[in-house]
Amino acid sequence: MEGCRLCPRNCGADRSAGQTGVCKTAGENGVYAARAALHMWEEPCISGEKGSGAVFFSGCPLRCVYCQNYHIAHAESGRWISVERLSEIFLELQAKEAANINLVTPTHYTPEIIRAVEMARQQGLCIPIVYNCSGYEKVETLQTLKGIVDIYLTDFKYMDSEAAARYSRAADYPEVAKAALEEMVRQTGEAVFDDTGMMKKGVIVRHLLLPGHLKNARAVVDYVYRTYGNRVYLSLMNQYTPLPHVRDWPELNRRVTKREYERLIDHAISIGVEHGFIQEGETAEESFIPAFDGEGL
Repeated sequence: MEGCRLCPRNCGADRSAGQTGVCKTAGENGVYAARAALHMWEEPCISGEKGSGAVFFSGCPLRCVYCQNYHIAHAESGRWISVERLSEIFLELQAKEAANINLVTPTHYTPEIIRAVEMARQQGLCIPIVYNCSGYEKVETLQTLKGIVDIYLTDFKYMDSEAAARYSRAADYPEVAKAALEEMVRQTGEAVFDDTGMMKKGVIVRHLLLPGHLKNARAVVDYVYRTYGNRVYLSLMNQYTPLPHVRDWPELNRRVTKREYERLIDHAISIGVEHGFIQEGETAEESFIPAFDGEGL
């Protein structure tokens, strides 16, 4: 945490001394988290019937302007817990029959998470660990997770650097995400599922379609499929919800149309995508955003 270089921002904040980094959090022997509970709203092979054991960490190195978890991304809510308590939470979620431990926005707490997973495994943790991230990851940080993480559930938000700069202040996002995804696939190899269809190892690449950004979405699908084929699963999402904080970006202040999403799905099918997930029905609802009220901490 001294001179922090965990994420591609490389801000150098001395987080161990209480200085906040770009991620909006400091940190010394603990993590700032907002919720730990069974979560039903991930892909079917992640949530299953009983839920994914999701731990939502506060703060975020990327902080997109349209973030659906805006309040925790800006570290406006949460509570400090020790590494020891985090390991206990993992075991408590396993006892509730969680399908996995789902680490949501974990990048800036990677060292603490590694220690917590190792401690919990010594106490009997045996379900898969899911690294649920923005895709804006440093290869060097990901390499420390080899043997810790079983499943990478990663966004791939942009192939358009101008959009990445406008909405996430990260013009380098496309190149960073490409390198990160390569490391994720290198670590996990081919996807593995159990006899009930639950993922035990592998990579799922998510893309949230933004209103008016079909060209960018197609480019993401093209890159991921043409680079990795069916070694990774694509998850194409239409659940974008325009929340009040996007008022300064009027082009984002609407939902994705049914036609926009259908055109993206048609494109994916036309180029040969077979392994993936799509969303049906009305998903753009604030009810899909959980309450970050400290449950389970």
